[in-house]
Amino acid sequence: MEKDFLKSKDGQKLQDRFLELRKELSTLDWITHGSVTPNHPGSWKWTTKVKARTVTQSLSKEQADLFKQAISENKRAQSILNEMHSISHEVLLKSAPGTRKKSTRKFIPKAS
Repeated sequence: MEKDFLKSKDGQKLQDRFLELRKELSTLDWITHGSVTPNHPGSWKWTTKVKARTVTQSLSKEQADLFKQAISENKRAQSILNEMHSISHEVLLKSAPGTRKKSTRKFIPKAS
């Protein structure tokens, strides 16, 4: 649409939010995916998927705490990235002229 979309009020708000998210992303600590569950009294297990296979690792209480934090950080990172994708999509579409949207409806003549 607009060549200078990022100079507009809406464009500037999106850019500011994107920069905030990028800064927040840089503050995250260790990240991993999976889940941590109790195994036996005093021990824990971490379970994740690797190449479509489930992998399980025994953990101490201290390791379980670290993995729980890393899993939480990963969820936050994914949330930030999802919002960054959304903002990027909007800005990219509005920053340059695009094609006209074609109708997906087919013309079907009325029967006489």
